[in-house]
Amino acid sequence: MTIPIQIRERLGIGDESEVEFELIGDEARLRVVRGARRKGKALVRSLRGRATAGISTDQVMALTRGRR
Repeated sequence: MTIPIQIRERLGIGDESEVEFELIGDEARLRVVRGARRKGKALVRSLRGRATAGISTDQVMALTRGRR
């Protein structure tokens, strides 16, 4: 999704910012997530090194690109 630059600048939304949406009737409210409520980086950090596919990265890439 693209957020217009004027809105990003006013809300202080940068490249690694996280946002959340709240539905109010038929409208959506965008809110910047700050501090301890940030989930994305913590989730990525917790999953790092846990892959157990049993195949190499090259094999995974070949599968995702339709080559076997």
